[in-house]
Amino acid sequence: MHVAVALFTRDLRLHDNPALHAAVTDAESVLPLFVEDEAIRSTRYGAAAGRRAFLRQSLADLDSSLRRLGGALVVRRGDVVAEVARVVRDVGAEAVFASLDVSPYARERERRLRTEVELCLVDGTFVVPAGEVAPAGGDHYQVFSAYHRAWQRAPVGDPLPPPARVRLPDAVVQPPPVDPGTAASPLQGGEGPARRRMTRWLDEHLAGYGSGGHDDLAGDVTSRLSPYLHLGCLSARELAAEAAARGGDAFVRQLCWRDFYGQLLWANPRTLHEDLRPRGDHWLDDPDSLAAWKEGATGYPLVDAGMRQLRTAGWMHNRARMVVASFLTKHLGIDWREGARHFFDLLLDGDVAQNVGNWQWVAGTGVDTRPNRVFNPTAQLRKLDPEGDYVRRYVPELADVPGGDMASPGLLAPSYPAPLVDHAEAVAAFRARRRLDP
Repeated sequence: MHVAVALFTRDLRLHDNPALHAAVTDAESVLPLFVEDEAIRSTRYGAAAGRRAFLRQSLADLDSSLRRLGGALVVRRGDVVAEVARVVRDVGAEAVFASLDVSPYARERERRLRTEVELCLVDGTFVVPAGEVAPAGGDHYQVFSAYHRAWQRAPVGDPLPPPARVRLPDAVVQPPPVDPGTAASPLQGGEGPARRRMTRWLDEHLAGYGSGGHDDLAGDVTSRLSPYLHLGCLSARELAAEAAARGGDAFVRQLCWRDFYGQLLWANPRTLHEDLRPRGDHWLDDPDSLAAWKEGATGYPLVDAGMRQLRTAGWMHNRARMVVASFLTKHLGIDWREGARHFFDLLLDGDVAQNVGNWQWVAGTGVDTRPNRVFNPTAQLRKLDPEGDYVRRYVPELADVPGGDMASPGLLAPSYPAPLVDHAEAVAAFRARRRLDP
């Protein structure tokens, strides 16, 4: 093959990039291409300033790496299919290589691309591709424990090295470098920062992850690699291999959850907007409580700290995510889709499959085997942040309140809001809405 296009989507890296590797292997010259999708940019999901800055930095980092190999990243803006087809015609490409994805939008994009170009798809997004492991008589798993057992037995290839050289087609004039922009991002985007963070975290924190480190809100020793995994600045397969080689089974299990939700959305695209397992919920229309939840003004310190961390950092600790999601859906009775939309607005790691899967899990409409569980935000505060250090980091009104006193909502500081709801009354109301026994 003389000329190919390597279409980057959610695989903005050189290390262990199967699509780029295949393009460079099969073609004499390769045009690396990224299309800023106007269909995404025009949505709320594409409007988040932090996410746009993170993406821009990641593209600039990728472009810089490609230039060191003799190539460069061409960035276009518009409809992905139309722009790819135009580039293919301009350079006389014989094929387009790209990574598989699982969202309904990505799959429709792949379908449309096939009608315009010779498309070669490979998986570069997950450790184990969606659909590769399945139960007898089915195409996907809805129980994590069974999926995890099958996932552990699945053959996984070794991570691929970066290409030694990327040769641009003769007809292509090397474009100017990609501008990283000046907008601030809570994390520095790009494969370089991702790999540095991966190495440092594995060296310093992996050993303690499984013994409680991942539950310590104040300690803040979780990897924060999820934004890099979302844009593919880091290979999930390589990360899993590195962690497994160091005995990090508890952390690798979290990567399995990521694959699990990927295959769940792949098999159930409707769950992007519909309940996987409807519970007959009658969600409440309460814009004032929804606004208070978004602002971190619920009167429950752990909930408010998590929501304020989300707003300021574009990220939230996973344990806090479960507590704030449970509070919205089960204490306030507000539709999980409202919470998922707000997370998409602000999260740097706003992955469709993970966001929807986790929100439905907490709401009890997804794969949780205990769909009616309710996280008590006060009990969770005592367990996850007993000294109150995490709360004080994000809720300045409680800067002088001892950790033990934070477990008494309504008796905190004059400037801090009173609780929106009483925990016991809210749980009783939730159980009544679901027609559960008292």
